[in-house]
This record gives sequence, structure tokens and C-alpha cells, in this order.
Amino acid sequence: MPDVLLLTLLLAAVATGWWLGRRERRKSINPAPPQGLARDYFVGLNYLLNDQQDRAIETFVGALEVNSETIDTHITLGNLFRSRGEADRAMKIHQNLLARPSLTGSQGERVQLELARDFLSLGLLDRAERLLKGLLRDSQDAELTRSARRLLGDLFERQGEWSEAFAVITPQLLRDSQELRRTAAHWLCQQAEEERGNASPVLARRHLKQALNIDPKCVRANLLLAALEHDTGHYRQEITLLSRIPQQDSAFIPSLLEPLANAYRLLDDEEGLIAHLQRLLEKTPYTSVIILLAETLRHHRGTEAAIDLVSTQLNRETSLGALDYLIDLYRQHGSSTALKQLALLQQHTTTLLAKLPRHRCRRCGFSGDQLHWQCPRCRHWGTIRPITGIEGE
Repeated sequence: MPDVLLLTLLLAAVATGWWLGRRERRKSINPAPPQGLARDYFVGLNYLLNDQQDRAIETFVGALEVNSETIDTHITLGNLFRSRGEADRAMKIHQNLLARPSLTGSQGERVQLELARDFLSLGLLDRAERLLKGLLRDSQDAELTRSARRLLGDLFERQGEWSEAFAVITPQLLRDSQELRRTAAHWLCQQAEEERGNASPVLARRHLKQALNIDPKCVRANLLLAALEHDTGHYRQEITLLSRIPQQDSAFIPSLLEPLANAYRLLDDEEGLIAHLQRLLEKTPYTSVIILLAETLRHHRGTEAAIDLVSTQLNRETSLGALDYLIDLYRQHGSSTALKQLALLQQHTTTLLAKLPRHRCRRCGFSGDQLHWQCPRCRHWGTIRPITGIEGE
């Protein structure tokens, strides 16, 4: 952000200086020098050189007269305020620009788009919606209408109006943007979750299949389709759908384990679960797979089988979670003389694990225990993933 701020201020300084020089050339011979404007320009440069960026911004805004030659600089300064969290100041700049009768039609549309962004940042969704719908109705600028559609989709998303958000996005926009395809797939999943809650499985399936058609890597859609099969007692079909997830994204294998184990147990097929988990373990030796397989072996074949499995996996790759589980197995199976030492060791490993997050957003770094399909911090869809490594999966 400091680099962007400095670049924008330098741009404002250059634009002001260029405009001053242009204005001077237009003057007649022996004009009266524009002392106030020149003074403001050099005062602004002085603030900038002394790293007083806030005061430099105020000075350049005051010095830069609004006309067709400086409109871009004013828009840039307004956007800078918004990016710094000062959307109210950005709104004032953009509203002031919009009130100028000298704006061309295209300039006015650009300012309206930025003003809509300001309104969104301030939570004034009704005002933003009116501006964006007006732009979609009246503008002939293809690039501007694309931006307006994406903003309107974001606005409907904020209001939880998933079908409206999806409807405003054109097929061309989806083809051009992988991120938008991922987002649209999650909007359809949101609809499907609501329809499942309203006992409308047919509509839910339709939207989930549409989500997979738009984004074949949408893990959430297959998880929800599997849940719909579970609701109707079709556990084999549920397992089939869950089995597709490792091919979509192996990072989400931990997310399928609970419903997978539940489906096999409802079918009274422990051996089938063991074989399935062994295949997953060969593909990705995640801690949660190791622990679930070990627990299944312990109940089905005894504690020694579980200890052998976890010990073998720890020899291949270190995992704090697997180590904690192995200590627990030894405590259940070990001699009484070692129980006190093992209990102390497990106390430390358990404390460490309790402090560690399980998921992290690969875009902004947000972390936590719960898997969010939309990051609470940066609001991007599908960017939170299980943490891997010694302290994770």
C-alpha cells in the first residue's frame, strides 16, 4: 500500500505541475503569475518529500482544478482514499466530479462506476444498486458494463441473493475469468444448500450439477450431492460421489472423511472403509487419514495394528497430530511405569495442537479451525484450504 500511495501522489504532483505549465503557455505575454496555485503545488511536493502523505493528498486535491485534463487524476485520488479505508472521502471526491457540467458522457459513466464502489464500501447498497443498474441500462461501453455486472453480482452476494447474483453474470464473463467461475459455482451451491433445507432436492441437484458444469473442480458441489444421496439412504452413491473429490483437489480429502466413514458404517462395511482409507493413504498421507484408518483398525483388528500403522507412517513423514494419537495408543496399551511420562508428553502435544489453526486462506492468510467456503477476511470463494505439513495435515 505505501508504494501505491507514493506512486499516486507522484502522479498527482506531476499532473499538477504539467497542468500549471500548460496553463502558463496559454497565458498572454507578461501575465500575472498564478501565485496561489504554484505555491500549493510546491507545498504539496514538500509534504510528499517529508513523508507527510495525508497532507500532500489534501494539498494536491485543493490545487488541482477539475477539468477534462485532470479528471483521471481526481478519479485516481478518490480511489486511493477508498483503498485506504476512507470511502467517505472518496465518495465526496467522486460526487463532486459528477456534479461538474463539463464531464463527457464516458467520463460521467466512469465516475458513476467509482461512486458505486464507494457506496458498496460504505454499505450503501441501495444507492450502489441504482447506479449500477443505470449503467447497465444506458452505457454502450463494453468494458465498463463488464465491471458494472461484476460489482452488481458482488452487491447481490452481500445481500444473500444468490440467484440474482448469478443471473447478472453473462456467459462471456464466466468464460473469461476462472475466479468468477469459481465464485458463480459457490453461488449455486449456496442456492442448493437453501433448497436442501427447504426439502427441494430436485432443485438442489440441478443447481449442483450446474455448478460442476461451470467449475469441474468445485469440491463443495460434490460434497453437497453426496449429502443429498445420504438424505435418501443411497450410501453407495454417496461413496461414489465422495470418491471423486481427490481427483478434483486432493487437499480436501480431510473434508470427505467423516461422511465417508459414516456411509460405510451404515452399510456395515468396515473392511470396505479400511480398503478405501488405505487407497487414500497411498495417494496422500494426511494426518486425518492416518488417524481415521488407525482408529478403524483398532476397533476391528486391535490396538497393535493401529500402533504399527501410525509408527510406520511417522517413520515416513513427521506429523504432530499423528504423534499425539500414537502417544494416546501407547497410554492405552503400555505398561503402568511409562504411563506418567507418556501423559506428560501428550499434555504438551495436545496443548500445541490446540493452538494451531487447521485451515488457511491462500490469498490473504486468514486462518482458523473451521473450513469456510468464503474467506471471512478477503471474501474470496474457495481460497481456504487445510494446512499441511508437520503441524497440519
